[in-house]
Amino acid sequence: MLGDFAVGKTSLVNRFVNNAFSERYLSTVGVKIDTKPVQLPNRQLKLVLWDLAGSEPLNGAAKSYLVGTHGIVLVADGTRPQTLDAAMRIHEHAETLIGARPTVVLINKADLESQWRTTPADLHNARQWALNAWETSALTGAHVEDAFLTLAGAMP
Repeated sequence: MLGDFAVGKTSLVNRFVNNAFSERYLSTVGVKIDTKPVQLPNRQLKLVLWDLAGSEPLNGAAKSYLVGTHGIVLVADGTRPQTLDAAMRIHEHAETLIGARPTVVLINKADLESQWRTTPADLHNARQWALNAWETSALTGAHVEDAFLTLAGAMP
């Protein structure tokens, strides 16, 4: 899980792993690790989700967590379009460190439609450099499972 600060990475993981949402905001310090078994049509996987604290560029600790990564979830906040730009830069930096990996983009906070500032063109552009991009909501769960299962299916 990569992305800028306060985009909802931890909330998305909590929604996917526990099907829950908390209004409490706690900034991730370092890394938070969760697991979830998933059943795909042709195999079962145990996903290990590394929720890295938002930073740009990736610092020394974050670099070490990326080693062995099989897929990347990039998260941006739809109410703050600059976080999508930050996610693109973080992705480029991650690729220089570990090479290309299957990637999905989650533009989070779709439930805040009246505050949404990310455009359809932004979503289209994100789809050019990832497996897919979704407008997600950790609050409602919209498209969260779709995104994680798409990534899981693309991983070796």
